Amino acid sequence: MFQELSVQEFTINPFQKIGKQWMLITAGDESGYNTMTASWGGLGVLWQRNVATVYIRPQRYTKSFVDNGDYFTISFYNEDYRKALQLCGTLSGKDTDKVQQAGLTPYFIDGTTAFAQAELIIVCRKLYHQELLPALFDAPEVEREVYPQKDYHTMYIGEVVKILQKVA
Repeated sequence: MFQELSVQEFTINPFQKIGKQWMLITAGDESGYNTMTASWGGLGVLWQRNVATVYIRPQRYTKSFVDNGDYFTISFYNEDYRKALQLCGTLSGKDTDKVQQAGLTPYFIDGTTAFAQAELIIVCRKLYHQELLPALFDAPEVEREVYPQKDYHTMYIGEVVKILQKVA
């Protein structure tokens, strides 16, 4: 179903994936997990490691799963799953089984969760997190535009430990 790629084989352009093609951030394991839709993030190198950076607002139920686990996944889907990802971004997993409603099948891997319908899964080991602080915005208009509710994201940096691509 999935083939593991080395970092050298991973050739996507993150500017064409992240932000243009929604992704799911998922954490937790067989005993409990949650997912959320996201369009912000990054891929790069930090601390001599290949990393992914994701951002989660404090009110998101998925945040507690990321906070309490060592691993999380980011996963990407083809356009056929746009409605499923929209549903995962609007319903809370605290109140409903949005995964079932979205028609997604959990795929448990390396102590965390992704979904079998993904075309690409990146498994990350949490390295660092920090709440974005209003006093540190060098461009105050960003803080005003993005955070009128003062619900600042927490930034998570995860080491990319596995990349899986769907095999046709």
